[in-house]
Amino acid sequence: MREKIRILLADDHAVVRQGFKMILAAQPDMEIVGEAGNGREALDLAGQLQPDVIVMDVAMPELNGIEATRRVADLSPRSRVLALSMHKDSVYVREILRAGARGYLLKDSISSDLLAAVRAVSRGEGYLSPGVSDAVLNDYRRHVTDPIDLLTSREREVLQMIAEGKTNKEVATVLNLSVYTVDAHRGRIMEKLNVHSVTDLVRFAVRCGLVD
Repeated sequence: MREKIRILLADDHAVVRQGFKMILAAQPDMEIVGEAGNGREALDLAGQLQPDVIVMDVAMPELNGIEATRRVADLSPRSRVLALSMHKDSVYVREILRAGARGYLLKDSISSDLLAAVRAVSRGEGYLSPGVSDAVLNDYRRHVTDPIDLLTSREREVLQMIAEGKTNKEVATVLNLSVYTVDAHRGRIMEKLNVHSVTDLVRFAVRCGLVD
């Protein structure tokens, strides 16, 4: 028989916790191993209990769910967070997913959604309440930009020259900058594009059509 999904409930409203507890504990494949009333408590218990899933309210006193989710990874790396919120607003969804949550469930969801979400998250899959999916997709389309757009015009110029094989000294001469400034530009370009070698920079420049 499969081991049960071990769940930690974190919500500052005891009534909400009670309701979720009744639904989850009634399932043969789930058990509630702990309850927390704020983000700090949730982190303490996560460290002690190492649960499979943490059902985490986004808005809690002392330490909110977004901040607590960010810190869970250090204390209990195998725990997966399912965020709970009243809000359909894409900003909340984006922030907590960016903090590391695997799922986002609206508090007014029906119990079958809660069970589906906990099971999906425990398997390492993502889960979004049907009510927030549209908001997230629209938000994603609005925020996803071409990485080249992250660079300033001067950084694009420096990138092109590096990709053409020029040394920092040569770039400095052409642009009338100090070698130190060129080096700083290069570091920032690599950081913004999340690349770690000149070869990767060249590949990126070719992909973007900056060089042939």
